[in-house]
Amino acid sequence: MQFNSCAFGIFMAVVFLLYWAYFNHPSRIRLRNGFILVVSYLFYGWWDWRFLSLIAISSLVDFMAGWSLGNYELPESVRRRWLALSLTVNLGLLGAFKYFNFFMESADRALSGMGLSAAELRLEWILPVGISFYTFQTLSYTIDIYRKEFRPVRDPIAFFAYVAFFPQLVAGPIERAHKMLPQFNRFHKIDEHAIKSGLLLVIWGLFKKIVIADRLALYVNQAYALGSDELSGPIALSTVVFFTLQIYVDFSAYSEIAIGLARMLGFELSTNFRRPLFANGIQDFWKRWHISLTKWFGDYIMRPLRERSKRSERKAIHVIVLFLIIGLWHGASWNSFFLWGIVNSFIFFAQVPLDKYFASTFSKSSARLLSIIFGSVSLYLSLVLFRAETFISAKVMYAGLFEWSDAALNHSSSLGLTSTEWYFSWFSIGLLLTIESIQEWKPQWALQFHDGSSWMRWSSALIMSIAILIFGSYGIYRFAEDFIYFQF
Repeated sequence: MQFNSCAFGIFMAVVFLLYWAYFNHPSRIRLRNGFILVVSYLFYGWWDWRFLSLIAISSLVDFMAGWSLGNYELPESVRRRWLALSLTVNLGLLGAFKYFNFFMESADRALSGMGLSAAELRLEWILPVGISFYTFQTLSYTIDIYRKEFRPVRDPIAFFAYVAFFPQLVAGPIERAHKMLPQFNRFHKIDEHAIKSGLLLVIWGLFKKIVIADRLALYVNQAYALGSDELSGPIALSTVVFFTLQIYVDFSAYSEIAIGLARMLGFELSTNFRRPLFANGIQDFWKRWHISLTKWFGDYIMRPLRERSKRSERKAIHVIVLFLIIGLWHGASWNSFFLWGIVNSFIFFAQVPLDKYFASTFSKSSARLLSIIFGSVSLYLSLVLFRAETFISAKVMYAGLFEWSDAALNHSSSLGLTSTEWYFSWFSIGLLLTIESIQEWKPQWALQFHDGSSWMRWSSALIMSIAILIFGSYGIYRFAEDFIYFQF
């Protein structure tokens, strides 16, 4: 069930009315959590009901593990075994569904030189939606209890509802137990302002997804289908920019819809994006992009690495390992995601001396501008590896950036799209960047918009709703284009 589908609109309307009319009551908190669990499983099972067994297994194992890990009187060896059980089950399920075929294909290529094959060992199954997200969320619970940073919950319904909470189940934000679980244990008073702001955030997210991201996808998909003899400089350059904006707008739209939906039910989710396109270099970018995942890796990957070895020369290795894991988390592919992780680690290392050079040579404002330019150009170019299905496809796109001859420019219409589509895409990008620049450098204006006169907010919501109906990629009532991060 997609956020951008009519089916979900009906689903959410029914859930919202039942939630506030009956289930959210001081004497019915456990029943309310049971209701959230049921509708969350219904939401998730809409894709494939068989996947419910996986999330139920993860939840059950981690509830039991958390219960035992919370008994600090147990010998440390026993506690480590419970943590190992949690890690084995969760990472085992994730590895089996997401990486087993990837490693079998790699083994098959390695064995082919010896006349052997591992192709028959491939498993014919599909990747369960959201498994990378809820696996990390439930793992953080057991790890935090093992570290004695959080006490286990005793209510299995609250815990199962926390793992499966439908607004953020499929693509985050990845919520920590210490922030999210207490919200399931208290009564939520109805807050008209929170409901209205949540609804406005949902409309804004749908506008970004349907009107901007999906329109950019039309251009990007067509461009990556072109051959090397059809790709020109203008097309390649537009494609590189468009895909960067597409993936950012698409994913941030999902996060904003999730935050808005949760807010309408009285829950607060973490901010997942903070205008990363205005980041001051690649390090700042990773503090603003997919914040919940970056923090997760920082706490559960980088922290143990730092504790194991504090030698300065190991820091570079830690950064490379981190980016390789981030790359493979996004997808099982040596050609794209693994290489994309390596490239990002190199960009990360190059940014540090460049920033020092900029700071010592130019004024503060000029140094920041140069840092932003380097980080942005590096990011845009690296995402070609992220989007291209093969390394050959990436090479074709990179080569296309240098095709500005008269012959190449004659292919500018080879996409089969009108010039209006191209102009509309650039206009939508300009609109988005204008709004985000206001949020970045004039936050008081954004605050005034939310706290000032209501006619501004609701006229904006009306305009966005009309734009969704008119400019939606698939026409009225047909908005269910997958969010990009569903595949991860």
